[in-house]
Amino acid sequence: MVNKNKKVVVIGGGTGTFTILSGLKKYPQLDISVIVSMMDDGGSNRVIRDEFGLLPTSDLRQCMVALAGSDSDETLRKLFTYRYENGVGIAGMTFGNLFMAALTDIYGGDQKKAIEETCELLGVRGKIIPVTFEKTNLVATYANGKQVLGEHEIDEPCSGVGKSKIIDLQIFPKIAVNKDALSAITSADLIILGPGDFYTSILPNIVVDGVAKEIKKSHGKVVFVMNLMTKYGQTIGFTASTFVSEINKYLGKDPDVVLINSGKKIPISILKKYKVEKAEMVRDDLKKSKMKVVRKQLISNKVYKKPKSDKLVRSLIRHNSEKLAKSIVDLL
Repeated sequence: MVNKNKKVVVIGGGTGTFTILSGLKKYPQLDISVIVSMMDDGGSNRVIRDEFGLLPTSDLRQCMVALAGSDSDETLRKLFTYRYENGVGIAGMTFGNLFMAALTDIYGGDQKKAIEETCELLGVRGKIIPVTFEKTNLVATYANGKQVLGEHEIDEPCSGVGKSKIIDLQIFPKIAVNKDALSAITSADLIILGPGDFYTSILPNIVVDGVAKEIKKSHGKVVFVMNLMTKYGQTIGFTASTFVSEINKYLGKDPDVVLINSGKKIPISILKKYKVEKAEMVRDDLKKSKMKVVRKQLISNKVYKKPKSDKLVRSLIRHNSEKLAKSIVDLL
């Protein structure tokens, strides 16, 4: 058993964060906060940003559903993840994103209020904290000298940059960090980075001014959950040590603990599908160091099947949320 009210802060966004929160929610003794990247501009978020003039909501929505209370209505949770397949201009959009856009309008453009009210409606157990409430964009600089503006263009790059390594990640324009994010980091017992798309879900939070500095000052241990697979355009050719080296580059320190899958391998049939996407399993080349490396079997048996209306590239194999959460709780 872990002591009550241990504070755990998850930093990220996307399906990786959804997975880890779904597991951590089952430990009522934990005080959970999640700091969410706000730079997504692909899929339905492009509509939310360009047509509604709002900050992206997809990652927020996934966190809300993951942390929704067990007594919340199952139909409501399904509604928030429902993605429209038909309709001119609405196909590919999720009900949850449209709901939050409508609620923001009802509250006179106050997106923070809309987030709070949606969390209350879903009975969210924990704090969902946007890393900023200001609009900005990701800018990636590649080894071949090219620069790419926008999270979606980095996430699913054109062939001209996809094979080149990202050597610098910034945001433009510079924005102010959400003070609630810094407060959560300051008081955390564990600060968890990942799993998730490295340069478009995890690091976008770290490059916001003040976040890396606050993490280094915090008494909380930094835990990095190693991705299962590399990703074309972001981490092609990365080994486990490459991930750690890049964290040090942007955070200014190595993580205190690395959680990495060990034992069960991904089925050959799935690896063949990943090969088409130019992705491969992350090779564990971590050697003895000051870091604590925890090797456990963390792969889920489920293979993800995305709906036809979802046009974005998604992970086929993911972490097992319960095993991942237990590994994190054991660290406390």
